[in-house]
Amino acid sequence: MAAPGLFISFEGIDGAGKSTHIDALAAAFRAAGRQVTLTREPGGTPLAEKIRALALHEPMDALTEALLMFAARRDHLRQVIVPALARGDVVLCDRFTDATFAYQGGGRGFDWQSLSILELLAQDAPALGADFVQKTLLQPDLTLWFDIPPAVAAERLAGARVPDRFESQPVAFFDAVRAGYARRAQAEPQRFARINADQPREAVADEVRAALDGRGWL
Repeated sequence: MAAPGLFISFEGIDGAGKSTHIDALAAAFRAAGRQVTLTREPGGTPLAEKIRALALHEPMDALTEALLMFAARRDHLRQVIVPALARGDVVLCDRFTDATFAYQGGGRGFDWQSLSILELLAQDAPALGADFVQKTLLQPDLTLWFDIPPAVAAERLAGARVPDRFESQPVAFFDAVRAGYARRAQAEPQRFARINADQPREAVADEVRAALDGRGWL
């Protein structure tokens, strides 16, 4: 039995241009008659937003970061994502677990296997009551990875806002984050669609739409 809802995550480093395309895709699904739930990680619930503030602004090591991310994710799944999917909504989420592997695993160098264990604990579909999911692990149906050279992303963000703990990292950190995303995409190519974000907005939008059209969702 197919899931009654549709779960799409948007991944990429800051400056990749995800937000513009999330809003555009939400409008396209609504125009097609679908109910849409827009959300983000870390965050999406009152508790998870408090955890987000801690993770973005308070000093901590990689393990603490990872534990906080999965704690926020668990609450987010229980309170927002799973109920929305059960209603038949299209859930569009600005980052999900791939970001944890990319940032804490790739950028911080935290143990990949330990992250996999936390992923299994936090995203266990039966324990979340997601009986509409065929697999044990609740994951997005599609992950749009907005891939862009970190130096280009840094130029886009220069002077845009005061950087948080992650945005203030050097380009080498984001090179490692990008490699983390690539590792996840290589492991699950059927779930990922790589979007070349280093091109004009209209061309990026065409790639996003093609990824959806190829699956018959729009």
